[in-house]
Amino acid sequence: MLYRKMPKNGDELSILGFGAMRLPVKEDHSIDEEKATQMVRYAIDNGVNYIDTAWPYHMGQSEPFLGRALADGYREKVKIATKQPQWMVKKPEDMDRFLNAQLEKLNTDHIDYYLIHSLAGESWKTIQDLGVIEFLDRAKADGRIINAGFSYHGASEDFSEVVDGYDWDFCQIQYNFLDENVQAGKKGLEYAASKGLGVVIMEPLRGGNLVNPVPSQVMDIWNEADVKRSPVEWALRWIWNHPEVTVILSGMSEPSQVEENLRFAKEGLPNSLTEKELGLVSRVAEKYGELMKIGCTGCRYCMPCPEGVDIPSCFEMYNNLQMFGSDDMLMLMYAARLGGILGGPEKSFASQCIQCGKCLDACPQHIAIPDMLEDVIGEFEGPDLEQRIAIAKQLFTDDSC
Repeated sequence: MLYRKMPKNGDELSILGFGAMRLPVKEDHSIDEEKATQMVRYAIDNGVNYIDTAWPYHMGQSEPFLGRALADGYREKVKIATKQPQWMVKKPEDMDRFLNAQLEKLNTDHIDYYLIHSLAGESWKTIQDLGVIEFLDRAKADGRIINAGFSYHGASEDFSEVVDGYDWDFCQIQYNFLDENVQAGKKGLEYAASKGLGVVIMEPLRGGNLVNPVPSQVMDIWNEADVKRSPVEWALRWIWNHPEVTVILSGMSEPSQVEENLRFAKEGLPNSLTEKELGLVSRVAEKYGELMKIGCTGCRYCMPCPEGVDIPSCFEMYNNLQMFGSDDMLMLMYAARLGGILGGPEKSFASQCIQCGKCLDACPQHIAIPDMLEDVIGEFEGPDLEQRIAIAKQLFTDDSC
């Protein structure tokens, strides 16, 4: 494992952090605790010392899970990062209430890296007015918080205002080879580093869309490389190539992913990719830009939808359709997953959208969700949908009616 230093406090942090947002789950969508605990502890045993979670992850179960998974001496081996759900703060005292509840959930007396979650220009102004600066100063003084930071999902032009608005220790931004100019972007990465902030990277694989699956047009480009690497390794190495980056968070959901990422983290040195290799990554980014129609990362901040639409799943299948073309199985999977045949809500089709607009304020990617759902409807919900639902029931259940 390679380590990089947090500029303001000197902490030596593993360049690979464990993001507890996409843990393995059971059929009922609860965390597979035995499997997830083994994964987290294996990562720690092999050098990972930064674990990231948040209040809403896994419907509120990520923090309590980690409180249990980090027992038996593992808490002392890691730095825990979690986040204030600032959108739920309605009055100043809510901030202490949330923090104290998180300390209890995580079974610890302090949070090593505490972030104000999902800031943008307007939410920063709102939480400032509610006294977040005084709260952070107080919580740091009494030891409940060691380092204060923020995660950012706003516009590029507002990022520097947040950076300059408090004596932050670190920040967390979305960054990958498709998002050099999205949200904080490269400009924000460099600005935060110039101000002495450590920078933690989220969505390095864009919610898995950069690697699962990989279009043949993209693989053709990767295969031109002199040094052969998997798409996951290319994506991570491209980010680690930036010396301004401190930690990459990976939301690992399978033991094989942990093992793979640990192997890559042994070689993630800054400025280690050649100009030729960087050019190859740029060509891949251009190709993805041609193929991917909706920039959804699957973060699920838009959920739950008041009308029951499974927005991320709709967009995932639409992007797959655009990248790989239509086939019978993809159309059947839309009917099965969104029709409740594979578990979950009874129905969560795109056509249930009434364009209420609630999702627009929640989306970190600023996607025009209702408009994009219309495109999903056009591709997947034609006159054959009921027939596909019936076929899906025959394929995936014992119910043939």
